[in-house]
Amino acid sequence: MMTTGGKGLAADQGCSAKGLVVAGLGGGSGKSVVAVGLAAAFAGQGRQVVPFKKGPDYIDAGWLALAAGYPCYNLDPYLMTPEALGHSFRTHVHGRELVVIEGNRGLYDGVDAEGTFSTAELAKTLGLPVLLVVDCTKTTRTVAALVLGCQRFDPEVKIGGVILNRVGTPRHEALVRQAVEQYTGIPVLGALPRSKEDAFPQRHLGITPCPEHAGADAAVQALAGKAARYLDLAGIEKMMAPCASEPEARRPELKGAEDPVRIGILKDAAFQFYYAENLAALARCGAHLVEINALTATELPVLDGLYIGGGFPETSARALSANVSFRASLKRAAEAGLPIYAECGGLIYLGESMVLADEVFPLVGLFPVRFGLKKRPQAHGYTVLKVEGRNPYYPEGTEIKGHEFRYSRVEEWDGEGVRLALRMERGVGFADGRDGLVFKNVLALYTHVHALGMTSWAPALVARAREYRAAQG
Repeated sequence: MMTTGGKGLAADQGCSAKGLVVAGLGGGSGKSVVAVGLAAAFAGQGRQVVPFKKGPDYIDAGWLALAAGYPCYNLDPYLMTPEALGHSFRTHVHGRELVVIEGNRGLYDGVDAEGTFSTAELAKTLGLPVLLVVDCTKTTRTVAALVLGCQRFDPEVKIGGVILNRVGTPRHEALVRQAVEQYTGIPVLGALPRSKEDAFPQRHLGITPCPEHAGADAAVQALAGKAARYLDLAGIEKMMAPCASEPEARRPELKGAEDPVRIGILKDAAFQFYYAENLAALARCGAHLVEINALTATELPVLDGLYIGGGFPETSARALSANVSFRASLKRAAEAGLPIYAECGGLIYLGESMVLADEVFPLVGLFPVRFGLKKRPQAHGYTVLKVEGRNPYYPEGTEIKGHEFRYSRVEEWDGEGVRLALRMERGVGFADGRDGLVFKNVLALYTHVHALGMTSWAPALVARAREYRAAQG
């Protein structure tokens, strides 16, 4: 488990910003509503807020970034070493004023019974207090018992305040507030009333990502208004603890950085799942990033490499399929040897087609795969893969840590699992306990990686791009 004996990173020198961790008793407790609302409310006061999301997540991170008006970074103790996580945190809080970290799952939920890699362990590592969000639906005094249990479960975790969510009436709020403060001594710093409407716009797979929702700005402002009205912003700021910070060290100039390679990024409503750290890592390695809209661009521009992240290609399947000229240009580029790294949604896009409600949508057609969409998740969680076959980016024998979360599945494929480059040691993968389709300089897989966890990923993609450009003369 990640632990620092209760001192945390805030014990280091260089403290300037102050922050907290927003946690809940489980998924759906309301921690995203509180975290996004706080970030938006503080940013609305003119405060310099930096948001973080614990664990592998793109959608919540997107809403937090929109709320703060500043990039949201991920802190993942499973994918990152303690050193990499601490360095990322310290450099990103440097020069900022307030830090809002949204946890994931329940406060003490980890990958095992000991709670390894839990939100609680992250709070201890960073030396920050927890703002605990509790769903009060059809409960009163029992809420105090739940909070008391969290308080005593690990005395090193400091719960600095409680937010009551989904309270029914003023009397309900008063009763729960009194019980929590009487039995735990922890102040209640806000109470959000029950609402018939979801705070975030919803759709078939849950919260709609910001880029796909025209009313995202209005939704964030509504949450900022709720936070200002129902939360004790001054009390919450008072409970925050100092955060260790340090300026980003000046990195030595990389060979070739003065002549950057052009790496395309498909970025639109269909493809939007990119860690900010991944894009930054590519740039540090000598890449000039070119954003491309696969829904509207008529053809792929001149590039030295291409990174296709995840997203929801199924919600834009008709537009993606209709853009025949772009699909054809991407396939030609792959056949000509363009280095391409594709994750999840990117993997689907490179397939033959996708079937939705019995309608077939042709896609790039680089790989002979037909995908379908199911109502339940087909894979969800962390992954560990061992590289066993030749591919453009990972040496054989490499262990890859990542994560997968998808509703799609392979419906038809005329390949053999043994020919996939990666063996799944944890997770589901593409087929037959394996992942990683390879074609020339293309690697497409369901697993997402984080550049701070797989430090070889960005240099490898940039290196292949440089080789490709040299070969073109």
